[in-house]
Amino acid sequence: MKIAQSLTRQRLNALRARIVLPLVGLLAAGALGSLAYTGFFVTRSINELLHNNRQLRQAIENLTESVQVGYAKVTAQERREGRLFTRVLFVVTDENDPTRRQLEREFEIEGDVIHFDALIVKFGPEVVMEGREKALFLWRRVYGESMSPAEGFSIEAEGEAPIRYNDLTRRLSMRDRELFWTEIWALANDPDRLRGAGVQAIYGNVVYSQLRPGLIYVFKLDKTGAFYPETVPAL
Repeated sequence: MKIAQSLTRQRLNALRARIVLPLVGLLAAGALGSLAYTGFFVTRSINELLHNNRQLRQAIENLTESVQVGYAKVTAQERREGRLFTRVLFVVTDENDPTRRQLEREFEIEGDVIHFDALIVKFGPEVVMEGREKALFLWRRVYGESMSPAEGFSIEAEGEAPIRYNDLTRRLSMRDRELFWTEIWALANDPDRLRGAGVQAIYGNVVYSQLRPGLIYVFKLDKTGAFYPETVPAL
């Protein structure tokens, strides 16, 4: 009887081993697989997050980054017969290298409040965020408080493509190259053509400052078309 009971227990233990051990193995494998899947999912999520974060940072940079497009400095300021006159050196600089001068003009203007007039071509925020386009500009004129804008001194020749956009205009046909700036106002007043070109707006923008010797007035333009001066000490 004892022998029979012992054999029965041995058979039950063997049966349990055949059932339980593979089941434990399956559970362990499942757990490892689940951990591996979770690890893969977490890694992929982190990579996607980093990628999206890089894209977000780049989009923000595209919208907020500004470049120097020129500067002005007073070379002389004096009174003659009770009237103040300011002589101004105006320099157009390379957007990619602000130490490179593309154009220099010197003007003498009555008074010390000087207006700087530019034409801005503003692209839509989507194409700017994606880095496909950035604002274009054309320097137009400089004038003082006692002058009308029409009496202002020209900076860049209106109707001619600025030298800084040579790379852009080379990609256009000769006809388009010649018409781009000469027909800029016609484009500004044609909403359908604007949308087709991805342009949000074309408009004039005038900034002005009370100029003093010993300072440099640096003009900045961001990729969305915001145009403004910064004042820094002359070295």
